[in-house]
Amino acid sequence: MTAADKHFLDLDSINADELRSIVNHAKDLKNGRTGLDRPLAGKALAMIFEKPSTRTRVPFGSGVKTLGGEVVVLDHTD
Repeated sequence: MTAADKHFLDLDSINADELRSIVNHAKDLKNGRTGLDRPLAGKALAMIFEKPSTRTRVPFGSGVKTLGGEVVVLDHTD
């Protein structure tokens, strides 16, 4: 299984080195040290909600768009 095939759903599912790598990569992205202006260009985040979730929807959507990605938001009726 490659890193691209893994899902980060639970802290118990990854070891300390993997978590450290994720955090360091996030810091590099935040500080623009990846050499990519839009590292999520061509990628999309689909968010499906059973209930309204402004606290989750807005920051995730904003972050993905800032990094060049697209966002699709669906509710439980879609």
